[in-house]
Amino acid sequence: MHIGKSYRLGEFLRWTRRNTYILFFLGLFPVIIHEIWGLKWLNVPWPVVALLGTATAFTVGFKNAQTYARAAEGQRIWTDILGLSRFWGTISIDFINNPIHSKELVYRHLAWLTALRYYLREDRVWESNEKSHNKEYQQFFHIPERMRPLETGLKEFLPDDELELVLRSRNRMGKILALQSKTVKSLNESGQVIAPQYAAMQQMIKDFYAAQAKCEQLKDSPYPRQYAVINHFFVWTFCFMLPFGIVHDFDLLNEVVSAPLRGYMAWVTIPFSMLISWMYISLEQVGESTENPFEGSANDVPISQMSQQLNIELREMLGESKLPQDLQPRNNIIL
Repeated sequence: MHIGKSYRLGEFLRWTRRNTYILFFLGLFPVIIHEIWGLKWLNVPWPVVALLGTATAFTVGFKNAQTYARAAEGQRIWTDILGLSRFWGTISIDFINNPIHSKELVYRHLAWLTALRYYLREDRVWESNEKSHNKEYQQFFHIPERMRPLETGLKEFLPDDELELVLRSRNRMGKILALQSKTVKSLNESGQVIAPQYAAMQQMIKDFYAAQAKCEQLKDSPYPRQYAVINHFFVWTFCFMLPFGIVHDFDLLNEVVSAPLRGYMAWVTIPFSMLISWMYISLEQVGESTENPFEGSANDVPISQMSQQLNIELREMLGESKLPQDLQPRNNIIL
């Protein structure tokens, strides 16, 4: 997530520069046909291009609205996890008069958060994080889950026997919650947690299962491919046809301009077609980079920072004095 005032224009131009190179050649080709080859009849009527541009604007706007909704949903889910986790820490300490068991429940919950965020940072074939423009931009920020393996992150919170069970499990987050439920049941049977408290803690575990399922659904259900593909086709078709639609109109300006521009106005098609096409291409690229809010791109939900925040707060609740440091943004980006 970018936490600065805004992206700089230079950053944006660098991020989109590969498409800008393509747009230059798409603008150059019709001008060469028109001016050098003399095929001035080979153009597209402007109303056709305008209609295509309008349709493309609708598809781009629809996609960006939907991808923003996915990002906002991811933020809402993790905001809920933030509140639930704080309450879990509170009841784990207040319900149980045994600091060892309280620490066990809190640390296991931190292990659940760790396993969940590592799962959400895994790659999916439909994600855009490995595309060249996004991969190159990763040099400007850190993805904490790529800095050290999951086993190292879990070892901080789980004993060796539980760590082995969790790492062998297909659903590591679910296994950790199952261990939480087993511990809470054991505390109830030993009389350390009375029935109403036991019910409240089991309800909390159920809520964590629900939050995990929402994260899994958002992670493993991509933005519908049919909409993504048609949006991509529309945008590039418009970018291809636009210079064919405006080259004739710019050529007509030769009748009203004076030297030294007279006779060369058709070449102005290139910068203007690039500018208009760049706006459409950039909006499409922004929508693509927003549709998967957990993949590890610069615009993702900062689940690593939120998990570290909970790590600090919950351990502070336990009375610990040696606390981890907050994650710091790099180039105004924090994950």
